[in-house]
Amino acid sequence: MASGQKRSGVMDVIALIAIVAVVAGPLLAWLRLVPALIGFYLFALGGLTSLIIGLATIVGLLRGRRYGGARTVGVLVGALFVFLAVRGSGGAPPINDFTTSLDDPPAFRHAATLPPNAGRDLSYPASFADTQRTCCSDLRSAKLAEPPGEATARAERVAAQMPQWTVTQVDRDGGMVEAVAESELFGFQDDIVIRVRPDGSGSIVDVRSKSRDGRGDMGANAARIRAYVAALEQSKATS
Repeated sequence: MASGQKRSGVMDVIALIAIVAVVAGPLLAWLRLVPALIGFYLFALGGLTSLIIGLATIVGLLRGRRYGGARTVGVLVGALFVFLAVRGSGGAPPINDFTTSLDDPPAFRHAATLPPNAGRDLSYPASFADTQRTCCSDLRSAKLAEPPGEATARAERVAAQMPQWTVTQVDRDGGMVEAVAESELFGFQDDIVIRVRPDGSGSIVDVRSKSRDGRGDMGANAARIRAYVAALEQSKATS
């Protein structure tokens, strides 16, 4: 009996630590006190632990056992973690680099010089192309009526207005705009490159968005490209 109570007490402590991690991870990352990946790992580890303890607690409750508050809260936290994980993924594939031009993806130039990207391969992984064609065939280039110089100015202006975007480099002669997007909660940063090329009397604009962390992106990069292309085409041409 004493052994069982001791084991239950240990599980209560673990459940409490897991609950704290679920809350502390996002909070510390949001306050930018820890790197985004550390905050996310704390959240994920706490959530998974809460899920395991929650399942064990449900089995125990079905057998007529009684548990302390931490174990009961662990059940709720575990269920919430599963809900957020399923909702957040949205069925997104495990890739983190998307582009409107699979045959000739825009290349990062300025991003390669930033310290967080030191030593990273910023080329588009050829293996991602088939996955993107399957999941996100709607990603497309934007077509503008004005010539490349004016279109690049328009692309820069719209990029500067996108939520959580910071424009980092503009090359109007070369038709390139680069930016960094930062997620509001964890502070994950993704690199963005916009390429403007002539298309008849107008211009064609391609976009690429790549995460710096993780293997998947929960659909963030594809959603970002969709939002930008729509905003660009709906914007007014610069005078």
